[in-house]
Amino acid sequence: MFSLTVRRNFMIAHSLPREAFGPAQGLHGATFVTEVTFRRRALNDDSIVLDIGAAGDVLDEVLDGLNYKNLDEHPDFSGKLSTTEALAQYIADAVAAQVRVGADGKDLAGLDVTLRETPDAWAGYSLNFDAS
Repeated sequence: MFSLTVRRNFMIAHSLPREAFGPAQGLHGATFVTEVTFRRRALNDDSIVLDIGAAGDVLDEVLDGLNYKNLDEHPDFSGKLSTTEALAQYIADAVAAQVRVGADGKDLAGLDVTLRETPDAWAGYSLNFDAS
């Protein structure tokens, strides 16, 4: 399996109003290092997984809708907890929607999103695409 990873940062504000989150129940900020890894079983005709610039552009576009936003007010998170894990899934789904419709994305085997909150703590989400 071949892979290509692109990385970006984004910042959000949010609260996690449940006892399990301790002091994070209140409104606070978070900065995430976001890594998206695109997977392909075989390289395409250009001997790449995906164009690095195109992969970065897709991630930039997805993160633009989150960066410097208060997720407590974001319509996509209304009534939902915006945990690191939930954000990873949200980003994976949004990136997948863009690359699956693009000509170069049709042969991708899947993608992985990792959100690093600190150098010592991160969460992720993986998507595997159909063989169709």
